[in-house]
Amino acid sequence: MAKAAVNYACTECGYSAGRWFGKCPGCSSFGTLVEEVAGQVVHAKAPPKPLLRLVDVEVEEAARIPTGVAELDRVLGGGLVPASLVLVGGEPGVGKSTLLLTALAAISRDRRALLVTGEESTAQVKLRAQRLGGAERVEILAETELDTVCATLESERPDVCVIDSVQTLYSAELGSAPGSVGQVREAAARLLRVAKEAGVATILVGHVTKDGSVAGPRVLEHLVDCVLQFEGDRYRAHRVLRAVKNRFGSTNELGVFEMTGAGLVGVPDPSELFGRTAGGEAGAAVACALEGTRPILLEIQALVSATDLAMPRRVATGVDPKRLAMIVAVLGRHAGIALGQADVFVNVAGGVRIEEPGADLAVALAIASAARGVPVREGLGAFGEIGLTGRLRPATQAERRLEECAKLGLRAVLAPIDTPAHGKLQVQHEETLRRAIRSGLDSDRPEGE
Repeated sequence: MAKAAVNYACTECGYSAGRWFGKCPGCSSFGTLVEEVAGQVVHAKAPPKPLLRLVDVEVEEAARIPTGVAELDRVLGGGLVPASLVLVGGEPGVGKSTLLLTALAAISRDRRALLVTGEESTAQVKLRAQRLGGAERVEILAETELDTVCATLESERPDVCVIDSVQTLYSAELGSAPGSVGQVREAAARLLRVAKEAGVATILVGHVTKDGSVAGPRVLEHLVDCVLQFEGDRYRAHRVLRAVKNRFGSTNELGVFEMTGAGLVGVPDPSELFGRTAGGEAGAAVACALEGTRPILLEIQALVSATDLAMPRRVATGVDPKRLAMIVAVLGRHAGIALGQADVFVNVAGGVRIEEPGADLAVALAIASAARGVPVREGLGAFGEIGLTGRLRPATQAERRLEECAKLGLRAVLAPIDTPAHGKLQVQHEETLRRAIRSGLDSDRPEGE
């Protein structure tokens, strides 16, 4: 009897090798290669297909399927596209199943909605559905065998199907255990083919742990049409849903949810939630960031303290650590704020992560306020990109940012020179970081008060 071939696949990037490595050659992660047995594949000769020219291809304008959850529709780009494959990833317990069951409940009012559960029994799902309410017409299937799930989708052809989760599906043709890289890839590939042929909008749920020991969205991103990342701490009330990949919409959109006793509820105005600051506090500034088409006000908190370490710490939560180090260097070189013997801590309130450079000025303003012990002027917001020369560069879509600042009730905005004026706000234009910090701090209060 021939010995089955054994491969080692990385759970982070999907790299496959014939022997085990402590460090993955593909993504340089340690301890992520797991063993999987390759099944015997019988290659059948397929007949050739006729070729088409793009001019002869007929495109059907299919309307998007609204999910009934406004924040989810925003991130998807307006709703689910028929026959698409969407992957929702996140840590266990963050609220993926609750959110998707709420969406299925709204979809089932007008269309057929199916939930394939492999982690919970039908009774457990019904208990959650009773708590959420409105999910009486959702159809459910408790199955983990991949062939059975695909056959059910091909015969029933629901409009929307949720697979919770893709790690529980297994194919008997593969020798590896459920949840391995091979099984997850096979399940995603089969479901992708069924979704395209049967016209079923399919949503896959993928769990990702912090140490990357479970195969998750990273090995499936090239297969699916859309990848949504659910972020947040299970011990906090708020969650953030962002698009990592979207073939039918923007990848910069962001949705904010609040976990309540009745499930996840969308937050239509996150600026009111994350952008409020307490007056007179040194080290706090309001940034107007842009997430896709949505401007959002965020409170930036900074702490500067003397250190006895040879290498001072630069700790960032919600901000890119490399960008924080650059801002600290520019502050010391061009703004006269010496931070070489101080630890700098920066945090974005609410657990939101900022990736765009338009929040640089607010981060620098919060650090300068903490270093000098002088609060930022009350009712002041800030946005703008900081260059290595200390010059402020304009941020994109400044008009939308100013409208959001005026809606929240800010009185003034600190921005680069090329920012347009606004009728309801006092827009203070500055060219360099040094002058911006000088005008942004409360000059009526002495340092250290």
